[in-house]
Amino acid sequence: MCEGIARRSPASPADLWDGSRHPRARLEERAVARFHQAVSCQCLTMDSLRAEADALEAEIKALRRACVELPAPGEDTSPVRQSFQDIYQSDSEGWESLKDLRSHLGHVESELQFLSSLTGISIRNYSKKMEDLTSTEMTEKNIKKVLQRHRLSGSCHMITFQLEFQILEIQNKENLSSVITDLSIIMEPTEYSELSEFVSRTEERRDLFMFFRSLHFFVEWCEYRKRTFKHFKEKYPETVHLAKGASSSYMGIRSHSRPEFELVIVWRIQIDEEGKVLPRLDLLTKAPLSALELDKNRVIETAPLSFRTLLGVLGIEATLESLIKSLCTEEQVPTQ
Repeated sequence: MCEGIARRSPASPADLWDGSRHPRARLEERAVARFHQAVSCQCLTMDSLRAEADALEAEIKALRRACVELPAPGEDTSPVRQSFQDIYQSDSEGWESLKDLRSHLGHVESELQFLSSLTGISIRNYSKKMEDLTSTEMTEKNIKKVLQRHRLSGSCHMITFQLEFQILEIQNKENLSSVITDLSIIMEPTEYSELSEFVSRTEERRDLFMFFRSLHFFVEWCEYRKRTFKHFKEKYPETVHLAKGASSSYMGIRSHSRPEFELVIVWRIQIDEEGKVLPRLDLLTKAPLSALELDKNRVIETAPLSFRTLLGVLGIEATLESLIKSLCTEEQVPTQ
């Protein structure tokens, strides 16, 4: 097994085709959900903090006006004293509220930082605009209708993204309902073609949580594939071939003593309709025609099916190790 790889594997061999059942996968999914909540909470807290700052600015302006309008000597100063008392009281309450908001914001930012380190998702920029759509008729019925426009940018490890979405919020006496009415996702060009179709489906379904969850597990599998390929290339440099380096999606296995035979491992990472991330490994064989004619037991022909069966029994790393050793001579296999 690869040192330092199995420990970080997104799923054990038994959970190869369904990473969500793995304990670590369940923990990470909960972390992604908490990350989504923390982002929303931070946005709301920032709005409250801005409102408090605006209120304090208004109080400062009122205080300045009171200073300018000081009465002449001998005039009644009671109205001014009352004005100063009101401003001081309001100002004290405002600072206390602002202090609580800053404390809460600090807690949210700390939690968000922790979740970012756990999920790999970080938010760099965020902005929000609100539009009041409440009509006169709605006001009479105590119904409030607000359209929120959000824009944020961030990254998940090496993949960067920008999100623009709208939330329609309707509030009455009994409850508050909100729904995402529009979602647009812009991703930087990457070598991961699988993400293009996933982004289109996410925009169509307007599912923010699915976007964050699937992106997180997709990157996890990409990193695991990269570490695995790099490990075997370093361990078997003469036998393992990576045309595009460790970030390649396929790995060639070829022996110098039998160069006419080659095995190619194609490792795709797929995202299904529900956003579940699934690894798919296939084996391609390359052999001379003469060898195929002599293969009466159809070993080469059935190798891809046997490979998938072996994956379910041994797991990814042990299966790749056994294939590499099958093409290595005794001298080429490193001593354990």
